[in-house]
Amino acid sequence: MTRKPPKVRVHAPRLAREQRVDEILVAARDVFCEKGYEGTAVAEIAERLGIVEGTIYKYFATKRELLLKMLEYWYEQMFGDYTRDLEAVRGHRARLRLLVWRHLCAVRDWPLLCRLMFREVRTESDYRGTALHAMNRRYTQLLMDVIAEGQAAQVFRADLPLPLLRDLVYGGIEHCTWNYIVETAAAGSRSGAENAVGGRGKSRGALDVDVLADQITAIVCDGIERPGRAAQRSDAEQLRRIAARLDAWQPTHTREAP
Repeated sequence: MTRKPPKVRVHAPRLAREQRVDEILVAARDVFCEKGYEGTAVAEIAERLGIVEGTIYKYFATKRELLLKMLEYWYEQMFGDYTRDLEAVRGHRARLRLLVWRHLCAVRDWPLLCRLMFREVRTESDYRGTALHAMNRRYTQLLMDVIAEGQAAQVFRADLPLPLLRDLVYGGIEHCTWNYIVETAAAGSRSGAENAVGGRGKSRGALDVDVLADQITAIVCDGIERPGRAAQRSDAEQLRRIAARLDAWQPTHTREAP
């Protein structure tokens, strides 16, 4: 007797659960960004959703777990598929600049979330070993991979440790953008919750990510290039300029044949 294949059950409540979790994470993001971790009460997150506090604890065991899960959710949304973006860029210098620029854009667009990550998560002892920590390591590994590829191609010096270069880049970005993050947080606290919605906030100053990305890329790449590479790039650039001048000159000065 032939057995019928088992029926696939569709769990409708699961969709409702996922939707509820998403709603909680978004509300948690807004309150955490507005008040910080210590100043946030789970009851206030529940109140914004119109639910009881116990409902949140059905999905998240502690307030700390809620914070970490919220940041994981944000990481996935913010950084997207970097590998795909890198594949479309040619040249080690250009690929490194893309990573620097994207990171600066994240700080510019999500300063309050960055403050949470930098001050209230990453410095705590329970951060290492979390899924968020693993996501951050995968993210920063991309920069080390780009530099390693440049070392293998004999574009960058091979005697410099990759973790040190990673820390110099991301530590430098954090340091030079910190005033922007702090000013945004201060502006949000003075103006109320509306400036903290979405973790974006409003800052009195601007962060020119294009200029800063160019400057950081130049400092890093010029510093780690193998001797002679800068001269080669200069010669190539000079040849391109000469060719451009010749192209511009030729149509005007070419005589017509008799």
